[in-house]
Amino acid sequence: MGLDEKTVALLPLASYRAGESVISAESKTDRLLILKTGEVAILRDSIEIARVEEHGAVLGEISALLGLPHTADVRALKDSQFHVADAALLRKDPMILLHVATILAQRLLAADKGLVELTKQIEAGQSPSVLRKTLKKVEEILSVGGDIAPGL
Repeated sequence: MGLDEKTVALLPLASYRAGESVISAESKTDRLLILKTGEVAILRDSIEIARVEEHGAVLGEISALLGLPHTADVRALKDSQFHVADAALLRKDPMILLHVATILAQRLLAADKGLVELTKQIEAGQSPSVLRKTLKKVEEILSVGGDIAPGL
């Protein structure tokens, strides 16, 4: 399920140069960002947990939905452009809300599969490097979706 391109095209654009901060952890922006072009890194405690370059990727949705501060830093790795939606748009536009809900449901399902796989690996006595790789994958999924389907 994708966002209606016409609706997204009407949203204002924000541009960031490579190296610039897009979102700061603990800040409260009351907006969500839809990646138009570029690539960003998602960081928690200065540790990169994911990279996002997929056109249409949504960032800041949990903060926008819950009215809470952002939980991660987002930094532009390349010059990037985002469509900017006010958090209130989630309450006004059912298609955008459904899109965000679908993304979150996919992440939850993928994270659940990842946790089951991690549990199996622990029970099988897998090496710490294998466990770290699976844990990193779950972190990526929870932060921005990662590779939602296979890979675990």
